[in-house]
Amino acid sequence: MIQSIVVFAIALAVVLLVLKLVGKSVKFLVGILINALIGFIVLTVLKYIGLGVAVNWLSALIVGFLGVPGLIIVLVLQLAFGLLLF
Repeated sequence: MIQSIVVFAIALAVVLLVLKLVGKSVKFLVGILINALIGFIVLTVLKYIGLGVAVNWLSALIVGFLGVPGLIIVLVLQLAFGLLLF
């Protein structure tokens, strides 16, 4: 769990730094931060509900970069195809 949080934080920091360097607006940065945070929270909740969603470095990285769309990708890969993304 701690490893997932660390990977999520690093991925989020990299994305925010890159976007800041290319001059995107603060509103856009906050939107990405909120999207990634919601995706990570839902991913963690789904794990504890028992849907068999693996919270590991790769799934945390995907959700950290893509947010809710990344969460949907992870869910489709794990539930439809049985991939655990380890």
